Amino acid sequence: MSDSKLNLFSFTGKTKILHLTWLAFFISFFVWFNHAPLLIAIKGTLGLTDQQIKTLLILNVALTIPARIIVGMLVDKFGPKRTFSTLLAIGSIPCFMFAMAETFERLALARFLLGFVGAGFVIGIRMIGEWFPAKQVGVAEGIYGGWGNFGSAAAAMSLPTLALAFGGDDGWRYAIGLTGVIALIYSVVYFFSVTDTPKGSTYFKPKRIGAMEVTSRGDLYFYILMSIPMYATLALLTWKLSPSGVNLLEAATAQFIYAALVVLFIYNVYKIFHINNEILKQPVAEIHRYKFKQVAILDLAYMVTFGSELAVVSMLPLFFYNTFSETHGVTAVMAGLLASGFAFMNLIARPGGGLISDKFGRKKSLTIFLLGLIAGYFTMSQIESSWSLTLAVAVTMMCSFFVQAGEGAVFAMVPLVKRRMTGQIAGMVGAYGNVGAVLFLTVLSFVSADIFFLTIAGFALFVLIAIQFIDEPKGHMAEVLPDGTVEMIEVS
Repeated sequence: MSDSKLNLFSFTGKTKILHLTWLAFFISFFVWFNHAPLLIAIKGTLGLTDQQIKTLLILNVALTIPARIIVGMLVDKFGPKRTFSTLLAIGSIPCFMFAMAETFERLALARFLLGFVGAGFVIGIRMIGEWFPAKQVGVAEGIYGGWGNFGSAAAAMSLPTLALAFGGDDGWRYAIGLTGVIALIYSVVYFFSVTDTPKGSTYFKPKRIGAMEVTSRGDLYFYILMSIPMYATLALLTWKLSPSGVNLLEAATAQFIYAALVVLFIYNVYKIFHINNEILKQPVAEIHRYKFKQVAILDLAYMVTFGSELAVVSMLPLFFYNTFSETHGVTAVMAGLLASGFAFMNLIARPGGGLISDKFGRKKSLTIFLLGLIAGYFTMSQIESSWSLTLAVAVTMMCSFFVQAGEGAVFAMVPLVKRRMTGQIAGMVGAYGNVGAVLFLTVLSFVSADIFFLTIAGFALFVLIAIQFIDEPKGHMAEVLPDGTVEMIEVS
């Protein structure tokens, strides 16, 4: 772990772990977004309405909100190796369900369950944080996130062509089913190819599982406050599916879900107090403290960066098709390829964001990326059918660069907050990404695409202000070894 160089052409040690883990994440995203480039074919085969298509887009990111919290706890307790392998194997099941669905209701259920696959991202954050030192963790997490995120672009570029190769009205089914087979096979490969930590290193675990540990009374109440939007977003999704929305759920079912969410929130608050009551009976020593505001601000930053990416990647193929099909003759396959430019930037933008954060400071870098994101989405709101395709794609990729560089900057900081809770912190930050996706996709269901892009830009302006209150990681963080001794871990 002391190596100062990162040789990406090596397949030993920490670099081997990086490559195997970003590929696991790549496959999870390939599966998670296997529907987006095939929506036109799915719509035609099953006779879906535009509103039903938008409902599928929202359902795809809904379950990932609680899933990332749960998976964050599991990875801290059981380790990345077992957690990632299990997630990929289980995630193949709803993938096969979606491929075989004959009705909208079955499509909707499978798409909802597939949201759990999106929680795979959290697992790799902990794995990479274990294997790479602070001076490399930004670029390593950026490569992991960026190259793994490219799975959505790979799906957009390859699956329409693959569906055509299979041929017939069911070509899309075989293409989606194949992604499930790939996930199932790689779950076995990953399990037998990685270890949770380098040889001789300690895998620090939280003292208790069920809620995040905090180190002050003020942070305890701040934590509860920041938990509310996750439940509110699930309530918003329920409303969207109720008779007041697309009428997928009966009124009684929707009321039951509302009540269940209230009960779950109350239980969550109980667990937060229960977990932290013993810790906060006495003031926590300064050496063991961390500021929860770091987590909260990173939540908001990821909400507008990754949340907007999820939303835009989901709607962009249809946006390009609807905008340019008449004026430029854009086909469904072409629309998928054009839209893939947004996710394509993950290959360089997210690692670049992590690298810049490592070199020039994490707070300053995140500020610059948010400014670029705001300008990018404002420009995208001006795209119309009279634009050239070249200019539209160039603007899309420019915006995407700042979006994904911002994601890299966020997760360059996440592993430096508190090591033993990296999974839980990554889970909460990641969940906020899905909160943003559901929120932005819900906005899209009511407004035109240009207003949708402007809404994201407006929210990003608020987040830009919040980022100015984050503290630059410096010095060391302390963790307690099993024998009671304290280990100091460098964060700057």
